Amino acid sequence: MIKYQDVAKKIKQMIYKQQLAKGTQLANIEGLINQYQVSRSTIIKALNCLERQGVIYQVQGSGIFVRERKKRGYLNFLQSHGFTIDLEDVYGSSTVFNVDIIKPCSKVKENLQCDDQEEVYFIKRLRYVEGKLYGLEQSYYRKKLICYLNKEIVENSIFNYIQENYNINIGFSDKYMQVIKLDAEMAQYLGLQAGEPALCVEEIFYTSSGEPFDFSKIIYHYENARFCIQNHSK
Repeated sequence: MIKYQDVAKKIKQMIYKQQLAKGTQLANIEGLINQYQVSRSTIIKALNCLERQGVIYQVQGSGIFVRERKKRGYLNFLQSHGFTIDLEDVYGSSTVFNVDIIKPCSKVKENLQCDDQEEVYFIKRLRYVEGKLYGLEQSYYRKKLICYLNKEIVENSIFNYIQENYNINIGFSDKYMQVIKLDAEMAQYLGLQAGEPALCVEEIFYTSSGEPFDFSKIIYHYENARFCIQNHSK
């Protein structure tokens, strides 16, 4: 994990652990530098990261303040840290169907910029939030970057595993959304009827150096999935 991301995580944990109310003023930049023993540029990057996440807001000339926490169980659509991390305020679990090594189809190759010799991990799993079925996820990970995955790893947070074991810093993502009608196979997984609506989200995740490593598609359960957007003006 990059240093500013680690500091941002610690500040966020402090805010949530202490249950700081909306509008609570945090220490200024100099105070945070002394508290976390990092450079000014690291603190500024950490604060900007937290601002993008909707955790804090900064008022020029006044200070750094805690922002209203998003409603419990809502997925922030502007976040790109993986399902488990983005819904860290609730208990989540997975039912895993596939952890297979395959040759990617043309669509996966295009999105992951694979060459003809590459293999990918194909993962299919149902995602649950507090016992309710949230969505059907199908993911493809480049094996040249993530060498090993198994069912036990995939039942938990793949992104945490990647960052801890492969020294991969997750940088950004491209997200594409459309409303679809469920086909018979998808409907069966989700316990819904064929032809019912669903939100389909395809997302390509990149390392901090701009290399794609994960192409995922999630079909969300229209009755259970909840979303929010915590934006800021910058």
